[in-house]
Amino acid sequence: MRRYVAIGVVAALAAIAAPAAYARVLRVGTYKGIRGQYSSIQAAVNAARPGDWILIAPGDYKTSSSHAPRGAKNAPAGILITTPRIHLRGMSRNKVIVDGTKPGSPVCSARKAAQNLGPTLGKGPLGLNGIMVWKADDVWIQNVTVCNFLGGAGGDGDTGNEIWWNGGDGSGNIGGWGYQGSYLTATSTFFAGEKTAAEYGIFSSNWSGGTWDQAYASNFNDSGFYIGACQQICDQTMDHAWGEYNALGYSGSNSGGWMLIENSRFDNNEDGFDTNSQNGDNPSPQNGACPAGVTPPVSGADSCWVLIHNLFDHNNNPNAPAAGSAAAGPVGTGMTLTGGRNDTVMDNTFEDNGAWGTVISPYTDSGPPCTGGTLDWIGPGSCLFDESGDALIDNTYENDGYFGNPTNGDFAMTNFETGPTDCFSGNVEQGGGPVTSTPSNAEQLYPVCNGQDVQPTGFTQFTNELLCDAQVSLSPGSPPPCTATDHYPRLSKVVMHKLPRKLASMPNPCAGVPANPWCRAKK
Repeated sequence: MRRYVAIGVVAALAAIAAPAAYARVLRVGTYKGIRGQYSSIQAAVNAARPGDWILIAPGDYKTSSSHAPRGAKNAPAGILITTPRIHLRGMSRNKVIVDGTKPGSPVCSARKAAQNLGPTLGKGPLGLNGIMVWKADDVWIQNVTVCNFLGGAGGDGDTGNEIWWNGGDGSGNIGGWGYQGSYLTATSTFFAGEKTAAEYGIFSSNWSGGTWDQAYASNFNDSGFYIGACQQICDQTMDHAWGEYNALGYSGSNSGGWMLIENSRFDNNEDGFDTNSQNGDNPSPQNGACPAGVTPPVSGADSCWVLIHNLFDHNNNPNAPAAGSAAAGPVGTGMTLTGGRNDTVMDNTFEDNGAWGTVISPYTDSGPPCTGGTLDWIGPGSCLFDESGDALIDNTYENDGYFGNPTNGDFAMTNFETGPTDCFSGNVEQGGGPVTSTPSNAEQLYPVCNGQDVQPTGFTQFTNELLCDAQVSLSPGSPPPCTATDHYPRLSKVVMHKLPRKLASMPNPCAGVPANPWCRAKK
């Protein structure tokens, strides 16, 4: 069984409620000389009924107003979708721009005066989200570019998100089911400090069921892609994604159960990829074990959370915007599993990551609720989420660990508490030769994820090097445990990068759309 029954039920109800013959096509802008019924995307969204299509002509669509759903007033959006089963599709990925800058400014302008920081409430401008889907099931967003929606006083992650399927951020519950996002681009050109930086590119929280395909995200101070707060019922797929020039290419807090991330690339980030357990985006912990009745998405996987056929390269960028816990991502690392449990990493390539190709380690946080963690582990008010049961299988490494600090290499792991063993097998160095790892004989010590408990490893040198790289300490008030000879790249100046040229657009944006003046039925 690949998907949860609930997703199939939603799809079946959608087909019954809005058969294609009755779906309307609402057109925004002018396409090939034919004017649509609406000049703004929000006007079309407000008019749409479940099952309708909204097509958007090429253009720079500024958002001069904002909209916040009940229950999330600190999360205003330029475009707010609360109606289920809407299909929002641009006619050209690179030319349909949902733009967070002010009317009258150039497209995705980097000028300070051009930025729209959203409505003001209390402490100052809240910031603004781009396209936000609020608790509306099975909404599609396709073939658009979204830029320059910035953070502010709304709080960490409440604003500054370009495309967000939001099932009730902070609620601890699933509030949305099913989505499709494809041929999406998310970026920001503006940086004037972390308080207003764009935070997340393409974002799913408190949601179950959905797919991202052909998506790109860059220049975010937390992560380009994020899936979180769905514990063991995430049931989401990420395919053909590309994340670069972010603090984290991908981040996923407390996201587990059935998860498949494949055929994607993470490069030039501070830390290429991280999934973790933490107190934020509860309920914790992150757990990729298969729920009852659910089988892994890939044959041979040890769990239902699977990372396969991806490339992690050149994640050595200290000059990406970075804030909060994302700033502690160890620069020079292809991917980290921090406090992650029962995750399968197989058949991936890690190359030219200067510190480590792969890191598996605990995550230290502060305070309650600490669900699934150990409260007061370091001291009063601390919370430890240890890692366990993670599988690193048949991956290829090339030129990782070249910073040359102690323990830098292909992969490294440590655990602080007794728990189910990780496992390592079939990992190879490109061109032959053994992998470099901590411990050096990891594949002999831990060949099988069989649930057997292992004692704390005590790899103090690796732990200290990881903390030094991340510039954090396990002892509050103490400096990171760096030695005089340690050398990791450090921030000199945040650099914002331009989009790659001609990201692939949807081959036929009229595919599946009912006949309309922009998409005439073929005779």
